[in-house]
Amino acid sequence: MYTIKKAEYLLSAAWTSQWPDESLPEVVLAGRSNVGKSSFINTITNVSGLAKVSGTPGKTRTLNFFNVNDELRLVDVPGYGYAKVPQKMIEQFAEMIDVYLTKRNNLKGMVLLVDYRHPPKEDDINMYQYAKYYDIPVIVVATKMDKLKMNELKPHEERIKRDLDFDENDTFIRFSSLKKKGVDETWDTILHLTGLRKKA
Repeated sequence: MYTIKKAEYLLSAAWTSQWPDESLPEVVLAGRSNVGKSSFINTITNVSGLAKVSGTPGKTRTLNFFNVNDELRLVDVPGYGYAKVPQKMIEQFAEMIDVYLTKRNNLKGMVLLVDYRHPPKEDDINMYQYAKYYDIPVIVVATKMDKLKMNELKPHEERIKRDLDFDENDTFIRFSSLKKKGVDETWDTILHLTGLRKKA
């Protein structure tokens, strides 16, 4: 179990010049705009309201950096596939994320959030394959598991893995913000990726 002594919003950055220094390992959080990224951040840090849960999915326009225990950072990138934003802005998001994923030396892994109830969308598959192309380890977190019956969990997991062409070296986590399921496993994997803890 990982004890959260400190979790705080650090800054929002639209440009590389605004990024914090590379002294701490970072894990990037990606996913569709309505997959529950803000709820995920608030749940795993146990800080209600740390990430703003918007009634309008897709409002994140910047890279949002969060400091955890002065040991690592979580980096929330703009959600994709849902926001009603101009094409030009979408292209700017893509370029910003591309630069971050390919140039950030202290990036240790990606948490890709997918909706457990549904097959991955094309955007999810593209993001996963993009990370694999650049050898970025991925933690696939399937959110909203509480919306499924127990006998649906395994077949839905198999379908998600099949559609993503899941690499068995990566980690798949069943997650529920409502029931706080998957929190410890998420932290165990993040700490392993960042080198803060050896894998058991």
